[in-house]
Amino acid sequence: FYVLELGRHPCASSPKMTHFTKSSILLLLIANACVSAFSFNQPRETINERRVFLTESVQRIVGGTAVTFLVPAVANAASQTAPALGKKAPDFNLTSSKGDSITLNSLTKAGKWTVLYFYPGAFTSGCTLEARGFQRDIDKYRALNTQVVGVSVDSVEKNAQFCNSEGLDFYMLSDVGGVVSKQYGSSLSIPGFGSLSNRQTYIIDPKGNTEYVFTDVESRVARHSEEVLAKLALLTKSA
Repeated sequence: FYVLELGRHPCASSPKMTHFTKSSILLLLIANACVSAFSFNQPRETINERRVFLTESVQRIVGGTAVTFLVPAVANAASQTAPALGKKAPDFNLTSSKGDSITLNSLTKAGKWTVLYFYPGAFTSGCTLEARGFQRDIDKYRALNTQVVGVSVDSVEKNAQFCNSEGLDFYMLSDVGGVVSKQYGSSLSIPGFGSLSNRQTYIIDPKGNTEYVFTDVESRVARHSEEVLAKLALLTKSA
């Protein structure tokens, strides 16, 4: 990991918390070096392990200060299995960017299809591009009786800021700790850094069953919404 920038986080309670001491910076750099050395010496991919290179920066709060990291290290998603197709999707209870408690049942009770997409972090370039794609096509989703819902490990407040900033007509769910991401086989564990949601998308039918999973999204972000719409049209037609 490399520290790219330091800045006062808006939630910092005191100006005294806005700067690192020299010793803190030194410890952070040493930790980064150790993590990088560990990550790049990991064995090659096996059947039960996927290696994902994150190309985006991710912001975390350290001592009240916003620290932006570039993460070139290997992120492992070991022994994770996506929900079985045609079977009930994992249930959850998460808070939306609107402050509402959302469950799988509440999503499906209106008889709608759901595009549940997991993304690493709000305000990053790829996640912004992906969200804009879904927003651009939102009327097409509605025409197919479908709702779009995002999921990340970001806080409710950050998700709300992201939705407002991008003018999104759909909401995000806050999966702090990544528990639901793991249940959906969409959790990235980065050594020394924590867990993020992998960029994967799930189509869930009105009965709450998983009908399709998009796992190769990272390399197709710009056209992802179009591909989801195409698959959704086939699924709703044959339902």
